[in-house]
Amino acid sequence: MMKFYINGDEVQVTIEAEKTVGDVLKSFEITCEENQAAVIGINVNGVQITAETFDEEAKKSLTDDMKFEFTVVTKDSIKGAFANLSELFNNLSEKMEQIPVDLQSGKNTEASASIKKLADSIDQFCHIAALASLFPETFTNTNIDGKSFGEFFNEFSPILVDFEQALKDNDTVMIGDLAEYEICPRLKSISEALKAV
Repeated sequence: MMKFYINGDEVQVTIEAEKTVGDVLKSFEITCEENQAAVIGINVNGVQITAETFDEEAKKSLTDDMKFEFTVVTKDSIKGAFANLSELFNNLSEKMEQIPVDLQSGKNTEASASIKKLADSIDQFCHIAALASLFPETFTNTNIDGKSFGEFFNEFSPILVDFEQALKDNDTVMIGDLAEYEICPRLKSISEALKAV
C-alpha cells in the first residue's frame, strides 16, 4: 500500500490516473498551488529528490510499496513566521539599546546572549524570506524602509561585520555605539516591515 506524508503526518491519497512518480509529483504540485502552499522537500522511499535527480526519478513507475514524503510550507505559515519574527526583532532592538549599559555595568554575559540571539534571528529571517520568495504575488512588495530585503541586508551586512570585529577586539565603545545607533534602529525597521506583512 502506497503511503503519503506531509510534514511528517500521514495523509490519505487516492491514486487515479497517475502511473509514474512524476505524475504523482505533478498532481501534488497542483494541489499545493490550489491551497496556497509550496513543496520545499520531496523524499520517495527515503531518498531525497533533488533538482538533479528529479527527471530520472519522475520516469519511474509507481509500485504499491512506495512511500512519498513531502515537506510543505504555506503562505499562512510564512505570514505567521514573519509575525513572530516581527516581535522577536522588536525585543532584540530593545536588547541592542541595552548593550552599552550592560557592557559598562559588567553584564558581558547578557550582552553576549543578546548578540548570539541577534545572529540566530537574522539567520531565521533569511530562511523565512527565502521561503517567502516561493509566493511572489504575496510577498514581492514586502520591503524594509523602502528597500527590498536584499538591498536592506546589503547595507546592514557591513555594519554586522564591523560589529563582529569590535567583539573580537573587545572594543566595548564601538560595540555599544554600533548596537545602539546602527543595529537597534534597523531591527525596529525589520520589525515594522514584518508587522505589515
